[in-house]
Parts: sequence; structure tokens; C-alpha cells
Amino acid sequence: MKIKNRPTSVTIQKGQQFPLTIKRLGINGEGVGYFKKQVVFVPGALPGEEVVVQAENIQPNYAEAVIKKIRKKSPHRVKPPCIYYDRCGGCQLQHLQYEQQLAAKRDIVIQALERHTNLEVDTLDIRPTIGMDDPWHYRNKSQFQLGNEKQQVIAGLYGANSHKLVPIHSCMVQHSLTDKINQTVKQVLEDFHIPIYHERKRTGIVRTIVVRAGVQTNHVQVVLITKAEELPRKELIAAEIMKRAPEVKSVMQNINGSKTSLIFGDKTVLLKGEEVIQETLGDLSFELSARAFFQLNPVQTVKLYDEVKKAAGLTGSEKIVDAYCGVGTIGLWLAKDAAEIRGMDVIEESIRDAKKNAEKHGIKNATYVTGKAETWMPKWAKEGWRPDVVVVDPPRTGCDRTFLKTIKKVKPKRFVYVSCNPSTLAKDIQFLSSLYKVEYIQPVDMFPHTAHVECCALLGIGIR
Repeated sequence: MKIKNRPTSVTIQKGQQFPLTIKRLGINGEGVGYFKKQVVFVPGALPGEEVVVQAENIQPNYAEAVIKKIRKKSPHRVKPPCIYYDRCGGCQLQHLQYEQQLAAKRDIVIQALERHTNLEVDTLDIRPTIGMDDPWHYRNKSQFQLGNEKQQVIAGLYGANSHKLVPIHSCMVQHSLTDKINQTVKQVLEDFHIPIYHERKRTGIVRTIVVRAGVQTNHVQVVLITKAEELPRKELIAAEIMKRAPEVKSVMQNINGSKTSLIFGDKTVLLKGEEVIQETLGDLSFELSARAFFQLNPVQTVKLYDEVKKAAGLTGSEKIVDAYCGVGTIGLWLAKDAAEIRGMDVIEESIRDAKKNAEKHGIKNATYVTGKAETWMPKWAKEGWRPDVVVVDPPRTGCDRTFLKTIKKVKPKRFVYVSCNPSTLAKDIQFLSSLYKVEYIQPVDMFPHTAHVECCALLGIGIR
């Protein structure tokens, strides 16, 4: 039954306080409730809680509010162990018991499907979220912004919805090695009196420290993101970093002079050591260059890629396309159980790494090319080569519409979609729904204590 005369815009006033019952978690980990039929988002609130909130941000179709008082607390609420939790913005769910985080992430996937598809979501096979045994210190890469405070160099993250830099000395979701190296690099920059970039004034040189650790190899790569190529005493700085932290095998400089929120620019140069570091997943080892994509949680990556292998349903005779292939991790994970792998990526460095990784493992049935899948797949189809399975692991923006149209034309029997954004996954599923059926969706918790959820979705054409 339709509700008549339902308001079309929010009637809540800024600064207004009112009671609210939280119904669920939103896609950003915030509590969601309704006041006079208007949706209200409340960071830090949990499903089932009765709270008094104050409206802070009023938009045409919703309001954002802050908690003033919790009248009825969720039995799943816990005390966040991190000292930066209420300021940093890097995590959103440390105040929620971990088992409930897993349930909430499955619900976030369901919400996305309900919002962006016309499928009968309650009939779909959406499986319980695969979690971690120890959901801490899992991230193998950090990207800490730099600033100055009381004539000292600080490194950390911007607070939620702000440009106030929160200095972080030890992060509970970062691998301890990245924490250690961040502090070392920060101190070296301070000791060498290197000017730190000021975002508003656009002065200074070094903007960001990127640290990637090979969790299994104990190898570390440091990338200094600078405004311009000029960096005083860069060779000495690199040598000092490696002297103070012997785990560092590679020091790179990336130049990003643009006024942008993107971390990396287009040019990367070697300052000292190797251009790549080594990392191991299962029985595979990988060479990782500065800009190459590699999953941030190696423990969960093994679980995720095993789910991809299950979804691909390999018998040894399949031809596979690994689209958005990065350094070839997924394709190489599948290669020994398939007839042939062909992968592509627009980042040339990634393709170079993928070729090296395949050669190193003696994998001869893998071919990697630079470019887009929507360019290569029609070309291969004209030559008579069509894949049985396409695996895709796109960025948060989802798959390019041209790529999805290509999938509809080439018609692989199985389409295995690895997604880091339930909303774009749902939109892409809807676009393909005229041809493909959702066989199942398996959520995987790659980022405990955050609102992010990864999924392995199997779409098929008559595979049952």
C-alpha cells in the first residue's frame, strides 16, 4: 500500500534534537533510523539502539546526525581498543562485536541489491560473510599523509569528513612492520629538514609516505610521494632509510604535482635498492612494483581467491580471461587448473609484473597484455578464441559499461565478479540480469572493523 502525501524533502532542522531507533547499518557503517518518515544517518549508532541525536547536516532526502545520548545500548556494542578511533576515520566499526560486523556486512550486500536491482533478493543465495580468526594488524600497505605540527613532521590520516590530519604512531589494523617503517621514514625526513607539503598553500615537497610490506617475506618498499621531481639529497635520504630499517629493500619516488585526492602521479623513479619487492601467497610468489595493485589483506586474499577458484568451476579444459588483472594474482592462482589464462590491465607496470610472475613460476599457459578487456576480447573473438570463464576484479567504481556490453556479446558461461563495492556490484548485476543469473554471492571480510565488504559473485548462463 502506498503512503499518501509522503514528504518529498527533509523537514528536520539543523540543531534539532530528537529520539531515534536505529534499524540497520548503512553502507558506510553508520546507523540508519527514521524520524517522521525521514531517513537519518548516525555514525557510531548500532542496530536496535534507542538514541537521542542532534541533526548536523540537512540534505533534500536525508539528514545526518550525531549521538547526544544512548538510551538503550546494543548488546553487541564493545569498547573500541584503538586510541585514535574517534578521530581518525580509518575504521568505522570497532565499536561493534566482530561476529556482528560479519552479519552486518552481509546485510549491506542485501541492501545494495534491494536498492539497485529488481531481483527478488530474498530468493538469492547470499552466504554468511567469511571472517578472520584474528581481525587485527592485517593491512600490508599504508598511505600516510604528512604535515607539520609544532615544528615536527607528523604522519597519519585525515579525520572523517575533515582535512585535519590525525598523527598515528601505531595503527591496530596495519601490519606492525608498516607502522615501524612509517615512523622511521618520518624521522629521517625530519632529520634532513625536508619541507613537507602544505595542501592549502601548495608549498613544500613531500606529500605522502606509502609503505608496502611483504608479510611473508619481511621485505618492505617505501614510496615518497612528492610535489615535484626535485627532492634535496634524495639519494642520502634513501640510503639513511635503508640503514635505519634493513627490512626496506626498495625506496622509490613518485611525482604527483596535481591538486588531487589521488595518491600517485604518473611518474615513478627508483632512489635505492630494487624496483620491486617479493611477496608470497600460498605457493605463489609475486614481484610488486610501486603502483601495482595487490590485495591489502594477504590472509583473507587466500580465502577470497579460493572462493574465486570454486566459482570458476575448473576442470582443466577452460579458457579464462582475467580482466583488470593487476600483477596477475587471480589468474596465476587459477592457471594450473585451467587450459589457458589471458589477462589485461591498463597499467603497463602491472602487466610487466604479471609476465615476470608467470615466468618465474614456469606458468606457460598465461598471456598478459596491456589495454582494456573491451578492446582485447572482441579482437580475440574475431580470431575464434572465446573464454569459458571471465574473472573480473574492478576498482570501487565497478566495471566499465563498455566492458559489460562486451561480456554480453562474448557470453562466457561463467562470469566471476570480485567486488569491493556492493553498490556498483549490484548495478552491474542489474545490467547483466537480462542474460546472466546470480548463482550465489559470497561476502568476504577483507577489512575488519571498517564498513568495506568484498564479494565473490558467480553469474552464469544455464550452468545448473
